[in-house]
Amino acid sequence: MDWCLIAFEFFEWSTWSWIVDPVSWLIILIVAIGLGLVIFVHELGHFAVAKLCGVKCEKFYLGFDIAGWRICRFRWGETEYGIGAFPLGGYVKMLGQEDNPARLREELERAKAAQAVGAAPSTGDSETPVDVAAAEAALYDPRSYLAQSVPKRMAIISAGVIMNLLFAFAAAVIAYAIGVNEQPCEIGPIQPGYPAWQADLRPGDRIVAINGEPTRRFKDVMTRIPLNKEGDAATLRIERPGAAEPFEVVVHPSRKLLIPAIGVSATGTTTLLTSIGWLNNDKIKPYIRNTTAARAEPPFQLGDKIVKIDDVAVETYAQLCEMLSARRDRPIEVTVQRDEEKGKSVRLLTIRVNPQPMRRLGLVMEMGPIMSVQDGSPAAQAGIKAGDRIVAIDGNPPGDPMTLPDRLWKEINAAVAQGDPPPTVMLTLKRMEEAKGKDDPSKQKEETLEVPIALRKTDAVEMALFAGSPVSVPSLGVAYYVLNTVAGVVPDSPAAQAGVVPGQVLVNAAFVPPDEASLAREGLKPGDVCMKPVEFTDQKRNWPALFEAMQGFTLPGAKIELKFKDGKTVLLEPVDAADWHHPERGFQLQGAGFMLTAQSFGEALKLGGEETWLQATLVLRLLQRLSTGELSLKVIGGPITIAKVAGRAASRSLSEFLIFLTMISATLAVINFLPIPVLDGGHFVFLLYEGIRGKPVDERVQLALSYLGLILILALMVWAFGLDLTLIPRD
Repeated sequence: MDWCLIAFEFFEWSTWSWIVDPVSWLIILIVAIGLGLVIFVHELGHFAVAKLCGVKCEKFYLGFDIAGWRICRFRWGETEYGIGAFPLGGYVKMLGQEDNPARLREELERAKAAQAVGAAPSTGDSETPVDVAAAEAALYDPRSYLAQSVPKRMAIISAGVIMNLLFAFAAAVIAYAIGVNEQPCEIGPIQPGYPAWQADLRPGDRIVAINGEPTRRFKDVMTRIPLNKEGDAATLRIERPGAAEPFEVVVHPSRKLLIPAIGVSATGTTTLLTSIGWLNNDKIKPYIRNTTAARAEPPFQLGDKIVKIDDVAVETYAQLCEMLSARRDRPIEVTVQRDEEKGKSVRLLTIRVNPQPMRRLGLVMEMGPIMSVQDGSPAAQAGIKAGDRIVAIDGNPPGDPMTLPDRLWKEINAAVAQGDPPPTVMLTLKRMEEAKGKDDPSKQKEETLEVPIALRKTDAVEMALFAGSPVSVPSLGVAYYVLNTVAGVVPDSPAAQAGVVPGQVLVNAAFVPPDEASLAREGLKPGDVCMKPVEFTDQKRNWPALFEAMQGFTLPGAKIELKFKDGKTVLLEPVDAADWHHPERGFQLQGAGFMLTAQSFGEALKLGGEETWLQATLVLRLLQRLSTGELSLKVIGGPITIAKVAGRAASRSLSEFLIFLTMISATLAVINFLPIPVLDGGHFVFLLYEGIRGKPVDERVQLALSYLGLILILALMVWAFGLDLTLIPRD
């Protein structure tokens, strides 16, 4: 669980330290050029086709020069070129064309009047009165946009969209000619309680088909499953290591998150972190600072490949995770393969790594109801249901819900070490049951159940990945919520010393980095640490996610600020637990990937076409789901979000940035051609009507529809900015 040490995350608004970093400015320049190019080719399409049709183009601008605000301008021939001060698009101003229908007649009169008096047409900026009678008597200026035939005007209007699609295609072709780093469609960490976990999918499983359609990369999972219709299941065909035949699993994507998901992440490798792209690798480490992996001697290095644990060969990421988990409470001998002399030689080193204590504050939070029960698990076989509450285990309170999985794991290991089978425990459950009756059919009653469960031996690693994550107990096969109320405080812990008492309700937690001097000793600056606050409400049960994030926030002197509902605020420094250990020990592993590179120009064209089609149809399906309410409008991203994503893509590789530009350009093409007045698609619909009826749409109708379209676009822009600036919460 890495906290941000990456300078290219300069878009974090919590700090402005990025502004003095030259690397940040390089990325800003790359992003500005890339996004500017997308806008440029769109306007170039309008401009070029207008010129081919003989239309006079008065202005060509990137950005908008509202109220005359501009960065620069120059005139070449009859056209004024410039860069406006408001970088949210661009425009081409043609003689006789005006996006505002209220001025349509004025533009028509201006074009007619100019020819009637034998003068050069005005640029539209003049306030000189026009002789309306003379203008109405005159013919169209032959170079006016309005003087062109409907097919020509359709070509001019649609040229921007076509150019964006061609640009998207070209960018994708170049990207695949260079080689695009893709993630294999193999499952890595699994979110406890979510559909994939409930269906008993495991790290190392490969998803080879979704709803009968073959997969090639993890992006297929990320794009196909979230856009399933609400209520529709996704059928996954799975290949599992050790299984003789593939099998199918039916999952219903969870809608607890902003984007529907089944709760899987891409797999990793057995190689320690190698790079984070082509920039800023001087700050990354193959381990989390101040962990046992960081303190090992000799030190681990970037790119070390773990090949053995305690002299047992390690081949896959899933195998490595399970082996680390099985040995979480004892020292291990890690054998790594290290390239030396720039890959000319290879050396094997064995490094001893001690157990990594879990970091805790001394708070014991209240255990909530069970969120989900895993298929085929001991809990499922015993008839435990979602909504049940565990109130006792073998007659004793369940204790800290965060430590329960580890305590049961130790109990199982102790029994197995003595040659006994895993023990059976007696769970005391509280279950709400509906009491059906004529008088009050909705009344509920609570019943107490005693359920014996034989625990299972497993070393599965199941940790919180998302906000609102439950806690998984692999030996039982249940995942339960952890509530925001303090149930107890560990004696002599930071929480106890700060005066936290049972019954207090947590509402906010913030990560407080060490002072500048402490950061400097680690080779860091304040802006390099950018953990975001965590909010707690009845719907946001974020203690497990906060707890897991805290395991990566390990800088000496780092603290957690907790705010409670009663107004009390405490600043606590995490301490190491004596008998509770984190399986990962601080290792930072490189994500799995493969280079998808076209082997010929024909294959590059094929892959580029597939990517462009994917991105264009993806936005259409997204818009469809948004219009039906199956997706929340909070998934919309504005300019700041686009800039963040662009910055990350640019910092990783040229090919990834080109794929990002493919997505942006294809998205712009589709959105701009929607049949909304003030957009190109709306103008195209008006022209289609004019071509069919032989006359333009009534100006009053155009005016009303255009105002509606403008209001819609402005409302969406305000909404997107509100989300970007966190004025509107995305949760």
